[in-house]
Amino acid sequence: MILRNGLAAAAVLLAAAPVIGQPKSSYPDPNEGISGNPLVREGDSWFARRQEQRVGLVADRAPISAAVRAYETASEAADNLEARWKLARALNFRALFTDLDAAARIAALERARRAGEDAIAILQRRARARGSPEFETLGPADVASACRKETDAPPTFYWAAASWGRWGIAKGKVEAVRVGAAEKVKRYAEILIALDPTFEDGGGYRILGRLHDQAPTMVESADWVSRPEALRNLRLAAQASPADFANRLYLGEALARGTAAERAEGVSILEQLVKESPSPVRLVEELRVQDDAQRDLARAKSTASR
Repeated sequence: MILRNGLAAAAVLLAAAPVIGQPKSSYPDPNEGISGNPLVREGDSWFARRQEQRVGLVADRAPISAAVRAYETASEAADNLEARWKLARALNFRALFTDLDAAARIAALERARRAGEDAIAILQRRARARGSPEFETLGPADVASACRKETDAPPTFYWAAASWGRWGIAKGKVEAVRVGAAEKVKRYAEILIALDPTFEDGGGYRILGRLHDQAPTMVESADWVSRPEALRNLRLAAQASPADFANRLYLGEALARGTAAERAEGVSILEQLVKESPSPVRLVEELRVQDDAQRDLARAKSTASR
């Protein structure tokens, strides 16, 4: 995932094998059940149908493209924060799970990145109206305090971090380093942790841990990157949501590259993960996670046999 002084990390954008809990049924929506913009509600309806007509691990473009169109139209309203983070979420799904070619995938992630930044700009504008300094002058905890009452703040920072990370990976190291993508991922994940460490199944910990884990494989140096921090954050994500497929995939992957004891733990986590039934409402996402876990298991066992 990244960087010399800034590349990207996916989140995505990432103890012993965790105890398995109840599978989640949907993405968290802080505005669920609240009447609002009808275009956002239309987008939500299409987003809920994103699994329809899938072929294996590949989602059909039609439902998610309809969701994107609805959220984009809703985003024409200058202050519609919800529409923008949901647009970033839908564009991430379209980029990762449909059959877009490389150029179209990068374009979708670029749009997601812009939507995330637009959403954060709205949060900052609202905070400034309440007397807060510019976010750029504040640490993560102070940014979190400045927008604590905004129900859309956690998903805004989550999807902004995921979009920056996935865009950086797709775009390539040179461009991602140039714009400081990894620093964006790191900062937004830290703000999310300060806001709500449990949001999106420990999503802030998952993104931050994945960033620390992947950065060393992609850059010459990054003084803040730390394997202990990678494992610490990935374990915190798994503790926050033991049932989450991505939490276990990224923890298992990280451990499988470690000491003999860590490798054994990582293999155990991945073996358990591939045996489970994915959530029917996150079917494409979780089938893809299991496919990655199968690949990682084969790699780990091949390495161990040498």
